[in-house]
Amino acid sequence: MNINILGVPLYYGCDRYGVQFGPEKLREKGLVDIFRNEGHKVYDLGNLYVKEVTAFEKYEVGTTMKYLSPVVNTNNNLAQSVYSTIKAGNFPFSVGGDHAMGLGTLAGAAKAFGEDYGVVWIDAHGDINTEASSPSGNTHGMPLGASMGFGSDKLKNIFFEGKKVDPSKVFLICQRDLDEGEVELIKEYNINLWTSADIKEKGMEAIMKEVIAKMEGTKVNNFHISFDIDCMDASLVPGTGTPVDNGISVEDAEFMLEQLFKTGKIKAMDFAEYNPGLEYNKTTDSCIKVLNHLAKNCMK
Repeated sequence: MNINILGVPLYYGCDRYGVQFGPEKLREKGLVDIFRNEGHKVYDLGNLYVKEVTAFEKYEVGTTMKYLSPVVNTNNNLAQSVYSTIKAGNFPFSVGGDHAMGLGTLAGAAKAFGEDYGVVWIDAHGDINTEASSPSGNTHGMPLGASMGFGSDKLKNIFFEGKKVDPSKVFLICQRDLDEGEVELIKEYNINLWTSADIKEKGMEAIMKEVIAKMEGTKVNNFHISFDIDCMDASLVPGTGTPVDNGISVEDAEFMLEQLFKTGKIKAMDFAEYNPGLEYNKTTDSCIKVLNHLAKNCMK
């Protein structure tokens, strides 16, 4: 597989310092060689430019969303990089950085694939808040919502105007910390959802059979995985901004990704919310295990 690695050193979406160092720390642990050693052709495109702003610039007039301008500007640039990668026939592997990066990665892929596009959002959280429903104003809790056409025009219209993916083509997996507004949107639009509780009750193998059957039912040929490391249990990834107990194991994460890639329909992926500044050893070990499995058993 030809893979473009895109580093996204963004922390303004979570307002939690340290996550911007994720891409470089993973490179230091051999990110590029992990893929190259399995026969992939890898182009490391370096880190996207993220303009530094001060805490005094956190809020703009007329919005409760934090650091709106750098989030929007960075994601417009990221979307172009993802779009260009796909059009060149390569696989965009975007490494964060916080999950606000999903605004740009989904927008770029949506521009490339049009209506024939779906998203698998693997995360402890829904990330479908809007400016009105968000308890924090952190945009890393809004990228999927904006991509489905909910909330602020500033976020919805990144790269091109309007929604990027239809809610019927979105698959939420591993969620266990949903805000009230997110629950309402999931119910209203009947968004596909398999919570961590569902996984523990039925087992990952049974869940993945359900997920893939539903994916096949959409007739979509191009799916985008957005993987937040907090899908795994807090004990395995303490070095993430919002760790949540009762998550999945590393082995379940590996199996899930392997099954998704076996469909032959995964055309883009994000790896988000690794914050080496919060905790390094356990979290890095879990991330490297997942990345090794991804390179060896999933991307072919």
